[in-house]
This record gives sequence, structure tokens and C-alpha cells, in this order.
Amino acid sequence: MKDNKVETGSYLIIIASLVFILICILFDKPLYFGFAGAVAFTVSVLIKKGYDIRTLNSFMLNGIKGCSKLMVIILLTGIAVSIWLASGVVPTLIYYGFEYIKHANYLLVCFAAAAVVAVVTGTSIGTISTIGIALLGIGKGFEIPAHIVLGAVVSGAFFADRTSPISGIVNITLKTVNIKYRDYIISILKTLMPPAVITVAVYYFLGRGYISVVNPERIAEFQHSIGSSFVVSPFILLLPLAVIILSLFGINIIFNMSIGIFGGAVLSKFLQNSTVSEVIQYIISGYHPRTGIGELNEILRGGGILSMVELLLILSGAVALNSLLEGANMISPIIQGAVRNVKSKVSMICRTAALSSLITIITCDQVLGVIILGKILQNKFETFGISKIKLARTIADSGTAIAPLIPWNVNAIIILAITGIPTMQYAPYALMCYLLPVITILFSFFKEKP
Repeated sequence: MKDNKVETGSYLIIIASLVFILICILFDKPLYFGFAGAVAFTVSVLIKKGYDIRTLNSFMLNGIKGCSKLMVIILLTGIAVSIWLASGVVPTLIYYGFEYIKHANYLLVCFAAAAVVAVVTGTSIGTISTIGIALLGIGKGFEIPAHIVLGAVVSGAFFADRTSPISGIVNITLKTVNIKYRDYIISILKTLMPPAVITVAVYYFLGRGYISVVNPERIAEFQHSIGSSFVVSPFILLLPLAVIILSLFGINIIFNMSIGIFGGAVLSKFLQNSTVSEVIQYIISGYHPRTGIGELNEILRGGGILSMVELLLILSGAVALNSLLEGANMISPIIQGAVRNVKSKVSMICRTAALSSLITIITCDQVLGVIILGKILQNKFETFGISKIKLARTIADSGTAIAPLIPWNVNAIIILAITGIPTMQYAPYALMCYLLPVITILFSFFKEKP
């Protein structure tokens, strides 16, 4: 009877929290208001259940402290975007991109380039905030709608969170479920290839419609303006190359990003002739170019610490809510109840995919879902004779994959902060992200070797 009360309270809090968040989305209000309402409601419910306010404050403060590294990374991302714009790194990538990709199927190029960089660097958000910015800029120059380009970039970038051996989320999954990367990647490729083929086919046919709209004169005008406003040289590209190489060697992400920012600041000062005060201004308020072409100015502007303030408030609210749910053990009873009456392997995998997606939606991040489901469901999978590898794969194909499609998810919020493009605009074109859960569920109906 007690468990039923706990589950009822959990459902009430979760539904109320989602309502607060959805109200903000529907009325175009900052999401941190929704999380503030959700946290206040959760605290009031938990106090009625006998929790002390000091205990609840401790849950939230510990959660926010544990998330301090992510907050630093977010601030560094804002700084890196503005400095790499001001230093000429992104303008150089765009300049040469116009030259060498003008006759290619650009959506395919975006998908493939983002996937390769993401797997190599192990970071989806890092991919979007570096090469993704350049690809968006080139796409705008080709007059391809930015949200479609971003959808292709996101599809490729989130390869990192499922396949890269140096991805944080992949290694958390391996550690939680206690499996080897080799076994994991062999299994993950089975459900990765069908949606990848479908995605490539869709981007190919969709991209063909934009090859003919490329205006050579407009591209030449953009290149001339970039060349007049920045020092453009292939040697500038040594900086992003160095950052990628350092990622391959497993260098700490904060240290690596700091090197990229310092290198960009040096280029801004000594190559692009920015003053120290201008570089500091870029760091704080972002980069605002004056190229003489309004469209190009829009392409090459962004970043800065101030652009990340709202994101940090949203993240703090999301972490506080997650910490309350986790500290009060509100999620586990729902999971236990959802799988209590499962009677078949197919049903087990389908419910795991649904639960993984639900936890990503509720908690605003995929990490908690990986840890909770990875620990709780191992015994249940063993009961049905299902390999732990398939548990890891199902979580990766569902909760991990859909993260950038949820407007209030941390990943989607960061993408919005970096690109200025709302989730609901690019989500329909991020094909891999919603094809993966479908494919993994379909695979549950077929027999596989472990």
C-alpha cells in the first residue's frame, strides 16, 4: 500500500512538472520559470510527505554542485563560439567550405561531417558548437533553411553519444551495465545501420532540391566580404585540428576547450587586429561583426557568456528538480511498477525503450536514465535471458537518442543557445534521433545472437 502511495506521489509530481514546463513553451516564456514552479510544487509535496526542508535543500545543492563541471563547460562553450568567430576560425571554415562544397549534396555533407567529427572527438555538443556553426554558416550562404541544415548536423553529431569510445555517455553506459566496448559497438551497429541508410537516402533526395538554388555570384560576394573582413588562411585551421587531436588523446575537456579559447584569443589579437578590450567584450557579450552584408553578419555573430545565462538558470532548475526526484526515490518505484507484469522478451525491450525515453523527458538529461535503468533492469533482463548488451543498446537507442528532440532537455537547450534555432524547428529533420527508437523496437521482434 505504501508503494502505491509513493508511486501516486511520483506520478503527481512528474505530471505537474511537465505541465509547468509545457505552459512555458506554449506561452513562449523562459523555461526557468517552469522549472522554478516544478521545484516549488515538488518541495511542497515532499514536505507534506514528511521530508525536512533542510534535507530537500541539501538534495538540490548537492545536485547543483555535482553539475558544476557541466556549468563550466557551458560557459566555455559560449566563450569558444564568440572567440572562434572573432579569431577567423569559423569564417575561414566557411570561406573554404563555400569553395569546396558548392557542388556537393550539402545535407549529406553536413550529416557525414558531423558524424565523423563527433565520433572522433566524443562530444555531440562540442561538434555542434565548432564545425556545426561553420556548416550552418555555409548552409545559409547556399540559401538552405538553417533549421534543415541543423537537423542534419544534429543527426550526425549525436553519433558521439552512442558510438564514440571516448564519449562520456557511452562510457557511463558501459560502466553501469558492466560490458566491454567491443561487444557494445558490435550490437549497436545492428540497429544503427538501418536508420543510417534511411537517413542518408532522405538527406540525399532532400538535398538534391537545394543544389540548384546555389547562387555562385552570392557565394563569391560572401567570400569577398569574409576575405576583406578577416585574415583568411589554411594555417588558422591548425587550431581546431589541434583541439580535435587533443580530444583523441583524452585530454580533459575543460583544459582542451581553454586551449582552444586561448589560441583563438591570440589569433584575434595578433592576426585579426582586435584589441584586448574588444576580445574581453567578445567573451562577455559575444561577437558582432561588421562585414557590410547583413546576412553575413547574422551568420558570423553569436556566443559570449551573457548568451549562456538563461541556459545556466534552466540547467540549475532542471538539476534541482532531478535531485529532488532522485533523492526522494521518486523514479525507481515507477520503473519497478512498469516492468512488474512484463511477460515476454519483446515487451521487456519495448518497455525499457519507453521508460528510457520517459526518463529523458522527465529529468531533462539522458545520464540519469542510463544509470537508473542500467542498474535496476539488469536482473529483469537476465530473468528473460536477454543479454546485458541489449539493455545498453536499448537505452542508447531510445533515451540517449531522443535527447536533442526534447525542448527542455539540456542538450536541446544548449543547441538553442549556440545556434538560436528552436528545437521544434530542427527536430523534424534530425532523422536519426527518432528513427533509432523505432528500429530498436522493431529489432525486439527478431531473434538475434547475444
